[in-house]
Amino acid sequence: MNTAMSNVPADLKDRVLNELEWEPSVNAAEIGVIVKDGVVTLTGRVESCTEKVAAEQATQRVSGVRAVANELQITLSSRGVRTDSDIAGAAASALQWHSSLPRGVVKVSVDQGWITLKGRVDWHYQRLAAERAVRHLLGVRGVINDVRVAPHATPDEVKRTIAAALERHAQLDAERITVDAEGGRVILRGAVDSLAEKSEAGWAACSAPGVSEVRNEIQVR
Repeated sequence: MNTAMSNVPADLKDRVLNELEWEPSVNAAEIGVIVKDGVVTLTGRVESCTEKVAAEQATQRVSGVRAVANELQITLSSRGVRTDSDIAGAAASALQWHSSLPRGVVKVSVDQGWITLKGRVDWHYQRLAAERAVRHLLGVRGVINDVRVAPHATPDEVKRTIAAALERHAQLDAERITVDAEGGRVILRGAVDSLAEKSEAGWAACSAPGVSEVRNEIQVR
């Protein structure tokens, strides 16, 4: 028997735990993993919003994971505690210097470490970029993204653009994915072989002009 193969855990829970231990930005010792029918629930405590997101992304990378329920609680260390005023100032600066965002279009408010983003942008990827720009900041417990996308394309144009983008992505079998568009709202359906493919399809849809919201209903087989 191949020794390397015999050391590879066959159980999905073990594979998830190993991936969490492999991820340097995550303290796997504080995270519990529950698996049922390919759905992984993460429990326990982390010290930042960044670590919570990193744990979820690491779990999504594991083959066989169909969905992730992230129930990790954020318990800030003494180093991570910041006033809402400090967080608001840091968030405003991060948004101001972000190359993907026009200056001043996204507004910030902070309540007990939770950041709320409001404003209007032209692209869905800009809405996501605003959230990514602030969620890693010290003291942040979570982000509420209320940024809206101004629609500037017809549903048919949105559908054609996304379909073409899916066909360009080497990791995706576009024939197994359907796209429905209503206004700027897009729904993806179909079936893929991994959670990574599902996420890839979602990101492709987010980058299309005129998209204000993406509902990813693709099933992982």
